[in-house]
Amino acid sequence: MLFDVKPILHTPGKQLDFQFALDLSDMEFAGRYPISRPVCVSGRVRNSADVLDLELTARSTLDAVCDRCGKAFLQDKEIPFACLLAEQLENGENDEIVLLEDGKVDLGDLARTAFILGMDTKTLCSEDCKGLCPRCGADLNLGPCSCKKEADPRLAVLAKLLENK
Repeated sequence: MLFDVKPILHTPGKQLDFQFALDLSDMEFAGRYPISRPVCVSGRVRNSADVLDLELTARSTLDAVCDRCGKAFLQDKEIPFACLLAEQLENGENDEIVLLEDGKVDLGDLARTAFILGMDTKTLCSEDCKGLCPRCGADLNLGPCSCKKEADPRLAVLAKLLENK
C-alpha cells in the first residue's frame, strides 16, 4: 500500500493517520500457516521540524501450537514499528531511515516485514507449560504421568550400591 506523504513533507507540526488490513495468510512458519486472520495496521506519519517520523502497530490473532505440549491455542500478536522517512540519505546507509519514492512510502511492505520479523521463534501456551512426558507422551500440564522415573545414567553406579544394601 503506497502512502503519499507529500501533503506534510514540508509542513512541520502536521501529521497523517492511516489504517488498513494486510493479508499474510500465505506466510509459512515451521510448516504451519498461523496468520489466518487479517493483520490490522494503524499508525501515523508526523512531521517534526522537517523530520518525518513513522510509527505503526500491526495486530492479529494467530492460530498457534505450543512447542512443548502440542496444544493448539489462539495468540494475540501486536508488533510496534517506528522509523524515519527521508527523500535522500546524506551520509551512507542507515537502517532506521526509509527512503521515499516520489513522496510515497510502501506501508504494506514495512508492516509485512515488521510483523514477520516480530514472530516468535518459540511458541508456548503458557510460560509455565510443562510439556509432554518423553516416554509415554502424557500431557504433564494435566498431572504427573505413571512412568517410573529413570535414574540419571551418570549416577547408575551409585544406584547399584543402594540396591545391594
